[in-house]
Amino acid sequence: MMDGTMDAIKVFLDGVEIFFIIYLIGYSTFLFLSVAVGSSTLYRKKQQVRMKSILMQDYYVPVTIVVPAYNEEITVVETVKSLLALDYKLYEIIVVDDGSKDGTSQVLIDAFHMQHIRRPVRYQIECQPAEFVYETTTQKVPLTLIRKKNGGKADALNMGINASNYPYFICMDADSVLQYDSLSKIVQPVLEQGDVVAVGGTVRPSNNVELENGRVKRYRLPKNILACMQVLEYDRSFLASRILFDKFNGSLIISGAFGLFKKDVVIAAGGYDHTTMGEDMELVVKLHEYCVVNEMPYVIRYATDAICWTQAPERLRDLCKQRKRWHLGLFQSMWRHRVMLFNPKFGAVSFVSYLYFLLYELLSPFIEVFGIFTMVLAYCVDLINVPFMILFFVIYAIFGSVMSLTAFFARIHTIDLKISFNDVIKAVCLCFFEITCLRFVMAFVRTTAFIGYKKKKLNWGRIERKKIDLK
Repeated sequence: MMDGTMDAIKVFLDGVEIFFIIYLIGYSTFLFLSVAVGSSTLYRKKQQVRMKSILMQDYYVPVTIVVPAYNEEITVVETVKSLLALDYKLYEIIVVDDGSKDGTSQVLIDAFHMQHIRRPVRYQIECQPAEFVYETTTQKVPLTLIRKKNGGKADALNMGINASNYPYFICMDADSVLQYDSLSKIVQPVLEQGDVVAVGGTVRPSNNVELENGRVKRYRLPKNILACMQVLEYDRSFLASRILFDKFNGSLIISGAFGLFKKDVVIAAGGYDHTTMGEDMELVVKLHEYCVVNEMPYVIRYATDAICWTQAPERLRDLCKQRKRWHLGLFQSMWRHRVMLFNPKFGAVSFVSYLYFLLYELLSPFIEVFGIFTMVLAYCVDLINVPFMILFFVIYAIFGSVMSLTAFFARIHTIDLKISFNDVIKAVCLCFFEITCLRFVMAFVRTTAFIGYKKKKLNWGRIERKKIDLK
C-alpha cells in the first residue's frame, strides 16, 4: 500500500516537474523578449531624438485632464499646480471630488480662488449627479472642480468625461505629477495615426525624486527599501512588457495614473465600469472588444517618453492592499471579456496578450504557491534533489536579476538620468531580493485577494500619502 502511494506521489511530482519546466521556459522567453525589445526601443528613441527624426510639431490636440480625487487634501493642490505648469497650450483641468470626507474641495477652492457657478453637465455616461461646481479662469487654462456623491473612482472618471469640453481626455491620479512635456509626448501617436483610440503613458515611482517645474532636478532611488524594489519591478514587468505588447497592438492595460483616450469611442463603449475594481484595465479590454465587434479600425498605443511620477507604497500593508486590488481588477476584466480568449477575431490580442495575462498574471500566484507546496511535499517524501533545486533557484534568481538590471539601466541611460554609485550598488543588491523575496510575498498576497472582495469592490483602496515636494 505504501509503495502504491509513493508511486502515485512520484508520478504526480514528475507531472508537476514537466509542467513547471514548460511554464518557466514560457515565462523566461517572454521576459527576455520584452526586456530585449523594450531596451532596443528605448535606445532607438534616444537616437531619433539626437537626430531629430521624430515628429516635431506645433499642432495641439485639445485635451481634458480628469483628476478623480477622494480624501486627497494632502496632495491635490500640488498635483493641480504641476498640471498648470505643463508645456502645452490647449487643455483644461477637471477635478472630480468623489464625496471626500476631508477638505479636498475646500483646499482647491482656497488655493485657486475658485468661484461657485451653475454649469449644466450633459450626462452621456451614467454617474452620480453633481452636488456643486466651482471654476476659475484666472489660471493658465480653465480649472473646474466638481463635487459629487461617492460612487467610486470609475464613477468619478465618468463625471469628468461628461463635463469635458474636448475630444480627448486624460485620466490621472490625484497623487501623481506629470512631467513638463508629458502632454506633448502622449498626444504624438494621435498626430501620427488617425485611428488611435487610447495611449498609455509611462508611470514611475516619485519617491525621493526631486522635481522642479515638471522637470527632474535630481534622480535618486527611494530611501525606502520596499519602494526601491518597486522601481526595479516597474521597469522589468511594466515598462518592458508594455513596449513589447505595443508592437502588435496588444496592450490590455493602461495605468489609471496616466492614460489618454478618445472621448466619443469611450462614450460609445459605455465609459468606465463602476462595478469593477480595475476600471483602468477593464476600459482598455472593453475598447478592444467594442472596436473589433463593430469592425472599427483602431490602435491602442504606448508612449514610453510620456512620463507620470507617482508615489509607490512604502509600507508593506499598503502595497498588499494595492496588489490585491490590482489582482481582483485583473480577474474581473478577464472574466467579463472571456469571449476574447482563443477567438480568431481578436488575433494576437487573443492568442498572445490575453493568454499571457491569464497564465502569467492571473494564475501565476496560485501556480507559484502550488510549486512551493509540491517542493515541500517532495522534500518530505525524499523525492527531491536538494542541491539541484537550490542551483535551479539560484539560476532563476540570477536570470531575473539580470533582466531587471538591464531594463533599469536601459531606462536610466536612454532618458539621460544620472544616478550615484551608491544607487547603482543599491539596485544591484536589491534586484536579487526583489526576485527571491518580494515576488513570492506578493504571490501569496494575490492568492488571498478574493477573500471578502465583494464588501470592498467600490472602495478607493487607500494608501498612505505624503505631500508632494515640487520645489
